[in-house]
Amino acid sequence: MEPPVFATRRALLGGLAALPVVGAWPAMAFVRQTDAAAEAALDAVFAEAAPPALAAGIVTREGLGWTGVRGVRRAGADDPATLDDRWHLGSNTKAMTAAVFGRLVDQGRARWAMPLAEAFTGMTIDPAWAAITLDDLMHHRAGLLDGPLINQSWLIAAHGDQRPLPEQRAAFAARALGAPPRGPVGQFAYGNGNYIVLGAAIEALTGEAWEAVMQAGLFTPLGLASAGFGAPRGDAPWGHQDGVGVDPAGLADNPPALGPAGTAHMNLADYGRFVAAMMGSRPDWLSEGTRAQLLTPAAGSPPAYAAGWGVIRAPWAGVGGPGPAITHSGSNTLWFATVLAAPERGIGFITLSNDGTAGQRACTTLIRRLAEVHATA
Repeated sequence: MEPPVFATRRALLGGLAALPVVGAWPAMAFVRQTDAAAEAALDAVFAEAAPPALAAGIVTREGLGWTGVRGVRRAGADDPATLDDRWHLGSNTKAMTAAVFGRLVDQGRARWAMPLAEAFTGMTIDPAWAAITLDDLMHHRAGLLDGPLINQSWLIAAHGDQRPLPEQRAAFAARALGAPPRGPVGQFAYGNGNYIVLGAAIEALTGEAWEAVMQAGLFTPLGLASAGFGAPRGDAPWGHQDGVGVDPAGLADNPPALGPAGTAHMNLADYGRFVAAMMGSRPDWLSEGTRAQLLTPAAGSPPAYAAGWGVIRAPWAGVGGPGPAITHSGSNTLWFATVLAAPERGIGFITLSNDGTAGQRACTTLIRRLAEVHATA
């Protein structure tokens, strides 16, 4: 089969559409009281959408509360999916790439609003990029469009590229920044190229591969032992496209060079630890100022998009009234992942599936129902 292509705009809009419009959260410890309702919602959505497998969890700053999983690791086989299984997160990796950049800011190795030329010293950059910063890349407002850069022929070539990954990403950044922006600067245009260039900047600033920075700056300090890159291999679910399983030993993910934009995988518990940290559970890992910066959308035309997160004010998400809800969806067309969280409330929802089509329907529907269950408990 052809290499999978990122579900970019579809994935983002799927995440924004998942935000439920429901009443205020009750002022009680409601997670334990609604486990039965969450189980019922999981059963109903799994039956309706019929993906090979569907997993979900409800997370607080203390970690995962309720969790559930249904289905099989591979369509047509009997091996059941489990709560320990690893799931591909697709574009939900973007928030992680932004977070490791935030760690560099906390360490004094980078700064917010850093111009591209300051990050890529020695690279020939078109003068039209002079006022554009790494923050603009994180917010998809740099004028960098995927179309001229990420196409099927490039994906095929990238799969066979044997150069070290930092070299590949530096070459991508040089190609992207060597010509003027193709899109309107300052206006939202979702694109994976923004985060590939951001990953290349992280590598230029640290002298290490993005994968190593992720391991040292995120996976290890948060204890994400199941985390890795690419399609999960070994004892794990396969990804599916329209119900057909794709062997992870083949072309089951985008090229590794695209990693900063969306190749992370991990199990539900580890992803819950990351979501909890983004809700403020680990101020020792990420300063409060940096966390706020990462979750604050850029000024300008809608949609409201922060650093790897869509942001909406919702009546149920604040303490005693409306507050911000953060959300994102990711897919490489073989998997689907959705997260929705209210940082002020300290409550979040995660849904994961090993199918890019039925999984999208299942994840977006289930996350809405889980939020509704908890908002009306």
